[in-house]
Amino acid sequence: MTKVLIIEDEELVRENLLELLDAEGFDVITAENGLVGSRLAQEQIPDLILCDVMMPEMDGYAVLEWLRQNPETATIPFIFLTAKAAKSDFRQGMELGADDYLTKPFTRAELLGAINSRLKKKALIQAHHHHQISQLEEKLKYVLDHDRLTDLPNRLSLRENFTRIVGNISTTSRNNHLLIVMCLAVDRFSRINETLGHSSGDSLQKIAAQRLLDCVNSDDLVAYLSTNRFAILLTSDRYESKEFYASEFARQILDRFSKSCTINNQEVFVTASIGISFYPQNSIELESLLGQANLAMDYAASQGGNQFQFYTPAFNIQSSDRLVLETDLRYALAREELIVYYQPRLSLKTGEIVGAEALVRWLHPKRGLISPSKFIPIAEESGEIFPIGEWVWRTACRQVASWNLLRAEPCQIAVNLSARQFGQIDLPNHLEDILLETGLNPRYLELELTESILVQNPLLAKQKMEAIKSLGVQLAIDDFGTGYASLSYLQQFPFDILKIDRCFVHNLSDEAKNAAIAIAIVQMAHKLNFKVIAEGVETQAELDFLREHDCDEIQGYFLSHPLSAERFFQLFITEKSNNFYFD
Repeated sequence: MTKVLIIEDEELVRENLLELLDAEGFDVITAENGLVGSRLAQEQIPDLILCDVMMPEMDGYAVLEWLRQNPETATIPFIFLTAKAAKSDFRQGMELGADDYLTKPFTRAELLGAINSRLKKKALIQAHHHHQISQLEEKLKYVLDHDRLTDLPNRLSLRENFTRIVGNISTTSRNNHLLIVMCLAVDRFSRINETLGHSSGDSLQKIAAQRLLDCVNSDDLVAYLSTNRFAILLTSDRYESKEFYASEFARQILDRFSKSCTINNQEVFVTASIGISFYPQNSIELESLLGQANLAMDYAASQGGNQFQFYTPAFNIQSSDRLVLETDLRYALAREELIVYYQPRLSLKTGEIVGAEALVRWLHPKRGLISPSKFIPIAEESGEIFPIGEWVWRTACRQVASWNLLRAEPCQIAVNLSARQFGQIDLPNHLEDILLETGLNPRYLELELTESILVQNPLLAKQKMEAIKSLGVQLAIDDFGTGYASLSYLQQFPFDILKIDRCFVHNLSDEAKNAAIAIAIVQMAHKLNFKVIAEGVETQAELDFLREHDCDEIQGYFLSHPLSAERFFQLFITEKSNNFYFD
């Protein structure tokens, strides 16, 4: 039922309008003055408002101005009822955003005609808006399911197809079903990338993608995992032997890759390394199968490349160097070798530093600075991620709490949350204890979750996220668009912030595809009431593009590398030159 709000101080007029509209089947709400009417509009969100101009306490112009400034009521059709017929009065109302005027006295037909006209226009606008949203969703869904460079399905699409295929396999026929997972990389890709340039590396990946597509059947799937990492899912049952079929197929690929290709007018010869695992022989989980195929592929590459290898458990044996590194990591906290660095975040609205992301670094006494990409996976596997993560939370929270005592505008701090940390049963209570201990207001803490955390157990993940949010902490989805995330995840989970991965930010001003993706993500995120932060901003052109298209915040090397606590304090707390002036 269409809800109409009548704001009219004359009781007789108000009652007549109520009786007339009630007889026409409208759900009518009335208010005796502008102040009450404004409150009811905010609470009830009517479909249309009829409002007198001249009223005590708050006249119609003030009501309209207030409603148009409020996002929830800004688009409600608004019709003025007035005894004033001067053009200047009409102009004043229309400039404030009125949709129509009815001059008293008016007939029943005039009133219903004006109402029906406004409601039809609103319906057309909403239909057009929904159509735009639908188009944007379809566009973004395709973007999130495909790699921007090769246009191949990405890891999310691979997982969805794998789940669909496996779901159609009965338990009794599982052992007889043919499902082969392959991982492939171009040999010596890094040398080509460094010698001929990154654009040549991109061209080579496109060529590799096309050569793989030329080899597969319509029922098979080629996916792009990451730089120079491809996956192939074979479902054909034309051969009884998995090993024979996989070997024949791998040789076909190697033969195709042995042909020369031309990159930037230069002839290049490349080879490939392939790793192979089998469902369900090696595993029934996609991630395990991919990991096993990757191990086999790495071994093939270490043996000179241009060959394929089947996975065997022997590939899981850890190297002696990794074991030594794992042992050293167990003592890193006690020896005070870990450091928290802070990468600043810039507001594109104000030009001011508004927060930072806390990043852990390991300064090894013999090896020097060790990359997080090397020691964090070891910490995850060994369980050291729990004491290390807790130390990072506590250190960052205590540091920012002390900064916020000295700064008029408080600093936000973002801290990464790994899958194993998120899996802790008492995580919300643990976070609450750290916040109480460090004195940091929960509203200034953001926890960043990667997309892979959500797919393990969506229901449990949502419950835990809601428990964390009840503390007042904000939640961000990190590296959006590079893994598993889909639009349904954005709507299903209680996120506050969406972080656009750096791969969509790179060279925005020159790459039309990246620009379209970034714009679509920002628009969709804002429609879902998320704050949007872009990672990996490295140029003024990228900053200007993101600011022009209403991205909220950025971080990246253009603004600053990650800084020590002392340097962050010096540059962005004590110094006055912490405002980026925009032309």
